[in-house]
Amino acid sequence: MKVIFMGTPDFAVYSLEALCKHHEILAVISQPDRPKGRGKKMVETPVKAYALSQNLEVLQPERARAPEFVEQLKALAPDLIAVTAYGQILSEEILNIPKYGCINVHGSLLPKYRGAAPMQWSIIDGDAVTGITTMYMAKGMDTGDMLLTVEIPILPDDNFEVVHDKMAQSGADLLIETITALENGTVERIPQKEADATYAPMLTKETGHIDWTKSADSIRNLMRGLDPAPGAYTGYGEEVLKLFKGKVVADEADSPCGTVLSVTKKSFTVKCGEGALEILELQAKGGKRMLTDAYLRGHAVNVGDLLQ
Repeated sequence: MKVIFMGTPDFAVYSLEALCKHHEILAVISQPDRPKGRGKKMVETPVKAYALSQNLEVLQPERARAPEFVEQLKALAPDLIAVTAYGQILSEEILNIPKYGCINVHGSLLPKYRGAAPMQWSIIDGDAVTGITTMYMAKGMDTGDMLLTVEIPILPDDNFEVVHDKMAQSGADLLIETITALENGTVERIPQKEADATYAPMLTKETGHIDWTKSADSIRNLMRGLDPAPGAYTGYGEEVLKLFKGKVVADEADSPCGTVLSVTKKSFTVKCGEGALEILELQAKGGKRMLTDAYLRGHAVNVGDLLQ
């Protein structure tokens, strides 16, 4: 099948790599390169970098809806447009170009977690199972008819990085399976149930700010869902600490939430709205990520200190 692929981050590279092994890639569409880091150096998107390594044509429109870009897509005459984490809304005109439509690889079991950050929110919410859905793209945000799904377990210690990699590979495999089923006419369109829909909004800086009045379990889930980036964080005096790993422990202390209850050579424990959280791995502002015991060798954390 003649395919145009649209994607931008690492998650989408898995899908493009799989497509290259099974189908003819007419072109790869990715978001424009952006400046990153302190030097503001222009950095290629992961999808662009991989596409160029495979000698594929790469297009990077600022606006996918731009008439001149839409005409480029029409001229390529694709059988299918496959989309994985592209990052722009496609116009109805684009959706109508390919014979087999525009197929999206979405990182949740739709209609749950429509939106920009489904993988992170599934961990933050404490789900034990997530998954991938392939779907026809429609005008709404992740509202199109579903095609195939695959469930993926979220283990108790899985963080975003682990779940991301599992889902990226599963998404690539499911995309190939979906295209084969489309070619063979063996896949059924399944409308989404609007009553079951939930939304996974884009992450903001405030998303990561720890509210110590919440349960230790929910705070730990927040830490897992934002690990390795952007990281859950808390104020500690004049410092800001990113917290990455913690262990839920029982607590019945009559102390304000956020209070340091105990300090050992290896960790410190913080009072939560329900239970307490032993902090095992963290990062100070401007510093490196480290085990808490390494941090404590150079910084004083005292019983009774308050994290906010």
